[in-house]
This record gives sequence, C-alpha cells and structure tokens, in this order.
Amino acid sequence: MTKVFCDIADLKLIKKFNKKKLVKGFTTNPSLMRKAGARDYKSYSKRILKITNKPVSCEVFADNEKNMIKQGIVINKWGKNVYVKVPVTNSKGKFMGKVIKELNERKIKLNITAVYNAKQTKNILNKINKKTKVIISIFAGRMADVGKDPLPEFKNSIRMARKYKNVEILWASTREPYNYLQAKNLGCHIITVPPSIIEKIEKFGKTFQKLTTDTVKTFLVDSKKSNFKI
Repeated sequence: MTKVFCDIADLKLIKKFNKKKLVKGFTTNPSLMRKAGARDYKSYSKRILKITNKPVSCEVFADNEKNMIKQGIVINKWGKNVYVKVPVTNSKGKFMGKVIKELNERKIKLNITAVYNAKQTKNILNKINKKTKVIISIFAGRMADVGKDPLPEFKNSIRMARKYKNVEILWASTREPYNYLQAKNLGCHIITVPPSIIEKIEKFGKTFQKLTTDTVKTFLVDSKKSNFKI
C-alpha cells in the first residue's frame, strides 16, 4: 500500500486534510512555509506539529554540514512525529553524507530530499543504519519536466532499499492524480501530493462514459453562457 502524504504548510489546510483517512502524513519545505505566511520557522512548525500526530517533515535550511547538523538536532526535539528533512546535497552540489550519517547515528528520523537518481539513493543507503527510519524523496515531476524518465530511478532505488526495512521511497513533486497509480504500481512506500490532487484522487473510479458526458456538458454550459452562435 502506498501512503499519501499531503505537501502543504497552510495551517487551515493541514487541519482540513488531517481529518482525511487517505492522508497519512505531511511534508513541508521552506518555500511552502514562506507561501503560507510563516515568519518564525520554529513557532510555525510547532503549530503544525500540534495539529497532527501524523508524520511531519520539517526541513533544515542551512547550506553547510555543521549548521545542518545543528538545525537537525533542534528540529528533532520539536515533536515525536517530526522527520528532519535534509537535502541530499547542498547548493554547491556537495553530498551531505556526513549530515545524514551523524543525524542517523543519533536515531533522528530523516527525510532525504531533492533526490533525482538511484546513484544518490545508493550513497544515502551507505551512510545509514538499518534501524532508524529514513524516507528518500525522489523528485519525479521535476525530472519529467526536463525530459527525464523517473521510472528507472525509482525501480532501482526501490530494489536497493528492500534490504532496509527502515527505509521508505517517496514519490515527490507530483504533477497529476495518475502519478498516484504509477507510484503504487512501482511499489513506492509514499507519495506526497498537494491538496488539489488529493481531492481528485478521492474521486477515482469514474467510467469513460461518465467522463465523456461530463466533458460534453461542460462545453455545452460554457457555450450557452457565452451566447455563441454560428
């Protein structure tokens, strides 16, 4: 079963989607926090963690190993359900293996983000133990946006991760509801999805006939509203 996490930082939406059985957790990042209007990262994150007991990923935003480790240790103390989100590299492209290893050795749950290929997955697996929980977030949508096929990277990553019962592979940067079925077919443990797509996934099951008539009705209504004539 592929778990659905909601990718959001808006407090009202987190309250709403926390009530949904389909939603098993939440992921955030500094960009989503900024968009939601957060001014104090720590206090805002703690407000999120008070809303839900489900897993919540909160990301470090330092760009060097020393400060990433410091931030990760602090974030870990914010709640039992928090996962410390760490980028697989810093902005200069340096692999953050030291950060991953040290936080993992401290038994801190991690979400390794901005992963794009199976080689990065292999590097991550080489730095962790087989006990402390680790999520590896592979950015499918962003890969596809630039003409890269994400499926081989997922297949290889999932194959390697089978040796680690504590590791989950996450389908990130979801672009459409069908990605959920793709993630399930691949055997991804998690897919993180924006609220609008979660609502579409909940409506899965329409027949082709129903899709056809609904589409034609939409065109008909819009043409009448516009008073189109030929």
